[in-house]
Amino acid sequence: MMWEQLIWFAIASTLFWVSGAVTAWRDRRQGRAIWLSVTGSLIFFAFIVGMWMSLDRPPMRTMGETRLWYSFFLSIAGILVYARWRYKWILSFSTMMSVVFICINLFKPEIHDKTLMPALQSVWFVPHVIVYMFAYALLGAVAVFALYMWLRSSRREPADEEMAMCDNLVRVGWSFLTLGMIMGALWAKEAWGDYWTWDPKETWAAATWLSYLLYLHIRGHVKDQNTLFALLIFSFLLLQMCWYGINFLPSAQGVSVHTY
Repeated sequence: MMWEQLIWFAIASTLFWVSGAVTAWRDRRQGRAIWLSVTGSLIFFAFIVGMWMSLDRPPMRTMGETRLWYSFFLSIAGILVYARWRYKWILSFSTMMSVVFICINLFKPEIHDKTLMPALQSVWFVPHVIVYMFAYALLGAVAVFALYMWLRSSRREPADEEMAMCDNLVRVGWSFLTLGMIMGALWAKEAWGDYWTWDPKETWAAATWLSYLLYLHIRGHVKDQNTLFALLIFSFLLLQMCWYGINFLPSAQGVSVHTY
C-alpha cells in the first residue's frame, strides 16, 4: 500500500462516516448509523494495514503515521460513545475531526521509510501507541464539548446529562491514558532498563494524567461548572504537549525518543 492511495480510502471512508452521522440525527434506528460508521472505519483501517505490510513495520513512527491512527480511533471512539450513550453529535464530531487529520496528511505527505530504531522494536510499542491514540480521541471530544459549553454558559446552565456526558468520557479516556502510561513504563524498562526516566514526554504525560485526575476528584465538590470546563480545556492543552508539542521543546531535541 502506497501513501498516494490514501485519498481513495479517505474518500470512501468519509462517505460512510458522513452517512452514519446524518443517519444518527435523522433515523431513530441506532443500528444503521453504527454499521455505516463501522464500515467507514474498516475501510480506513484497511489502508493502515496495507501501510503496515508495505513498510514491514507498524506505521507509528512519524507524525503523519500517528495522524492515521488518530483519524481511525476518532471514528472508533465516536461509534462506541454513540452505541453506549446515544449522543447523536459524537458521530458528527468524530467524522469532522477524522477528516481534518486526513486532509493534513493529504496536503502534507511525509516520507516513510522502513527503518525502526531498536528501542521501538518492542512488543509494547504497538499497544502503547494504540491505547494512547484512543485516549486522545476520547479526551479530544471532551475538550471540544467543554469549550462549546463554556462559550455558551452565559446563556444557560449546562444540564445534568451534559455534565454526566463529560464525566463518562473523561473516566473512559483517563482509564485508557492510565493503561497507556503503564504500557509505556513496561516498554521503557525493556528498552532502557528503567520504568521512568523523566523523559520530556513522560513528564508532560504525568502532568496530563494528574490534571484529568484532579477533574475527577473535584467534580463533585466544585459548583462552578465554568471552572470544570476550563480545567478540561487546560488538561487537553497539556495532552497536546504530549503528542506533538515536545517536538518544539529544546530539552527534547536529540534526547527524547518521542520526537518526530
